[in-house]
Amino acid sequence: MTDKSKKKVDIVTVAKAARVSASTVSRYFNHPDLLKPATRKRIDTAVRKTGYIRNRAAQTIHGIRSGTIGVLIPTLDHAIFAEVVQTFSDTVADAGFTILLASHGYDLQREYAILRKFLEHRVDGVVLTGLDHDEAVFQLLDQQQIPSVLIWNYAAHSRYPSIGADNELAGRMIAEHVLSLGHRQIACMFPPTQGNDRAQARREIVMRTLAKAGVTVPDKWSLTTIYSISESKKDAETLFSEQKRPTALICGNDVLACGALYGAHATGLSVPKDISIVGIGDFKGSADIEPPLTTVRLPARRIGQEAGNALSAAITHPELVDRQSVHCAPILVKRRSAAALADP
Repeated sequence: MTDKSKKKVDIVTVAKAARVSASTVSRYFNHPDLLKPATRKRIDTAVRKTGYIRNRAAQTIHGIRSGTIGVLIPTLDHAIFAEVVQTFSDTVADAGFTILLASHGYDLQREYAILRKFLEHRVDGVVLTGLDHDEAVFQLLDQQQIPSVLIWNYAAHSRYPSIGADNELAGRMIAEHVLSLGHRQIACMFPPTQGNDRAQARREIVMRTLAKAGVTVPDKWSLTTIYSISESKKDAETLFSEQKRPTALICGNDVLACGALYGAHATGLSVPKDISIVGIGDFKGSADIEPPLTTVRLPARRIGQEAGNALSAAITHPELVDRQSVHCAPILVKRRSAAALADP
């Protein structure tokens, strides 16, 4: 039976087990980069053996970092942000940080409430997704003077350092590619833009690019579909079942494009012979569906790594950090889901 009266393990116990000083153990938790790998390994072994858990609350009272970073993303329902969050998490872990992850469901008021919870937990830094946020969110970050970055979107003069791709550029690239293939009967499928500046930027530039080329998208061909393969499949089936149908479909992201591919197959259409379908994102799996998806790659791994390095540095060495935005340029990826329009 466990002796519940047994004294809890403290930092001195760990130091004795690892044959180092208590201050070295403290450094292991707060500044692991300052220790030699062999020393870190010895302390890690001692921590595991003794079951030591440090008291975060007591540390934050004395101004010591909590070792956590709050990451706020719009949704956990799909793998849209999974790659960037995973890479960010791996990167900050190397600097001794753990992430607290939450989603706000594209509700900017809910985002504010979650941010307050993060700050109550004394996170050392904050990651927000996109450039547009409620003014109260920015005011809270300003008041708390907490290191913050904006990921996924890029703007040279964003309010906080932004690390991501230019979504207008991504939208223009995919629209110009479809036009270059000779398509003029073009439909569009985008997610709702409320609380989603990424979708809004892509949709607006796609429509402007098409209009500049003399292409008008009929209202019934301009679809608003939630991030759902099943919903995009259903909407695509309806679109493709019409007597007059487009020759190309531009989707605002690869989730919608994947569902549209399934919708095309369900209605007996051949892609890209009967209909070309393109997306934006180049998420995991986009190259493996049939046919492989033509898309614009948003370099998620680079975004996560750049953001992780930037925020870790801003927390640990604020006096040395030049907090500049970083553009992780989108890349057009041509695959077999889109082809030149065949001569009538």
